[in-house]
Amino acid sequence: MQKRLLLKAALGAALLFGASVSAHAEDALAKIKAAGTLKVGTETAFAPFDFIDAGDHVGLNVDLFAEIGKELGVKIEWVALPWDGVLPALEAGKFDMVAGPATITKARMERYRFTAPIAEATVAILKKASDKAITKPEDLAGKAVGVGKATSQLAQLQEFSATLPKKIDVHEYVSFNDAYADMAAGRVVAVANSLPNIAFVAKQRNGVFEVVLPPFGKKSYFGFIGTKDADHASLIDAVDAALIKMKGDGRMAKLQEKWFGTKFDTPDSVKDPAF
Repeated sequence: MQKRLLLKAALGAALLFGASVSAHAEDALAKIKAAGTLKVGTETAFAPFDFIDAGDHVGLNVDLFAEIGKELGVKIEWVALPWDGVLPALEAGKFDMVAGPATITKARMERYRFTAPIAEATVAILKKASDKAITKPEDLAGKAVGVGKATSQLAQLQEFSATLPKKIDVHEYVSFNDAYADMAAGRVVAVANSLPNIAFVAKQRNGVFEVVLPPFGKKSYFGFIGTKDADHASLIDAVDAALIKMKGDGRMAKLQEKWFGTKFDTPDSVKDPAF
């Protein structure tokens, strides 16, 4: 009798252990592949990474994730939110990862895991081409400048402002498109954003807007974002592998050329961001 009880107990423990292993094995990547869909959060007012053109969601991120989907054997489902709501929604489990992309910073790396960089993110200034009073970043002292709310660009603009004899009058916007519109209307004299973004805008509005060089921000890079928990580690590993493969076979450079008119020399990973 006692032997039978011990046998039953052992079998029960084995079943529980097996269930535990099975549950643990069903991590984020396994669930995504089983469902056949990778849910990606982003904002759609950050050209040329993500934006709406003639009613369609387009941009570098869309093209990159289409290739990532092929590598992983899944479809991509997009979830669009204002940027200040994207990272909280990731933490709430509303989607699997964030396209964004986001500037890779020390503070963000403490909280999130980044993929391999997909482009340079160094911050620079966009102004009206007709504005001859601004020829270098230091000319922004005391002037009204637009920037995205809850962004790395905001933090860098504030840091740069503190070095000037008169602080910049910083105007925060939920959407960079609103900042560009206010610059066109004369409500701000310039917009601070990452060099790839403003180079694209200047190209689209040739003769209307102009990039102020050199960039005032520290050398930085854009990456996609995932959570740091163990369940999502294999997903970010797989996305990383896909991006590095695309970098090696030339697909990434081709897409950068398509959207920026140039390609970026980016590292395979960022271990120690500049800020």
